Formats: sequence, structure tokens, C-alpha cells
Amino acid sequence: MARRERRRDREEKEEPREELDERVVHIARTAKVVKGGRRFAFRAVVVTGDNNGKVGVGVGKAREVPDAIRKASDRARKAMVDVNLLGTTIPHPIQAQFGAGEVLLKPASPGTGVIAGGGVRAVVEAAGVKDILSKSLGSDNILNVVQATFAAMKQLQDYEVEAQRRGVAPEHLAPFWHRGEIANG
Repeated sequence: MARRERRRDREEKEEPREELDERVVHIARTAKVVKGGRRFAFRAVVVTGDNNGKVGVGVGKAREVPDAIRKASDRARKAMVDVNLLGTTIPHPIQAQFGAGEVLLKPASPGTGVIAGGGVRAVVEAAGVKDILSKSLGSDNILNVVQATFAAMKQLQDYEVEAQRRGVAPEHLAPFWHRGEIANG
């Protein structure tokens, strides 16, 4: 009788984890040559987001794949940042670099969809972007492309703040399909 009550109390105490979109982008097998032969380890790249303006990237290394994924997932959750979005797209074009990976992201009109490759697609979809144009310009190494995309998403600024910083009207910086909403609103 007491066991059931304790189990029920334990189940009630466990807090529900917030629902996050978690994607394993890449798993790489690495080898270390030792006296007895090769010792294999795995590197996992995981992207985590809430599909509503928060995204994080994590890298985990371990001797087993599930451990590497778990470590990467934990690191991605800890590294989550808020991303400035404008409706279903990003507020302005941006280009960012990480290592030799370079990524160009451009806002797209509603209904365009996500025009992006694997690593870029994972990051922008996890952030909640529905319409975007992208081009990977540098290295095709998935880890560097994902990190470059994450760096670009962190650099995004609200177009109204950027307009104020430049000393111009916000209508000049807003994407053309959003300008009508500014005039009406």
C-alpha cells in the first residue's frame, strides 16, 4: 500500500520536460589508433528548438552512439538562444561564418517554404522559420555549416531596432511583403 503511494508521489514530482524539436543532424565515426588496433568513438551533432524562436546546437562525443546523442542533446538544450523572427521568416538577410563553413540566409515571402540543405534546414526549422532562402557558400562539412547557421541566427536583429540605429524609417528595412502591414498597423 505504501509503495503505491510513494510511486504515485514520485510520478507527481517528476516535472514534465518542455516539448522541444530535437534533430540528430550528423553522426561521425572517428578512429584512434592504439597498440591493439583501432579504437572507435562517435561524434553526434544535435539541433534543438521549440519551433517558436528558440534554437540550440550541441556536439557530443562518446564511445557509443546513444551516449554521444544524449550528450549532444544536453549541450544543445543548454546552448539555446532566442532568435528574432518576422512572422514566418527572418527580418533581414545575413551571412555568417564558422571555420570554413559560410552560410547566407535571406528572408522569403510567405508560402515560399524552407529552401535549404540538410544542416541549414535543421537549424532554421527548429527555430520555427517557415519561409527562408539559403545558400551554403564555404565548406560542406556539416558541423561547420550547422555552427555557421547557428551563428547567423544569433546575429539576427529586429528590423525596427536596426532602422533606429541607422536613423532611417523602419519601412525602408522591412521586407516588401511586410511593409503593407506596417502602414496599416
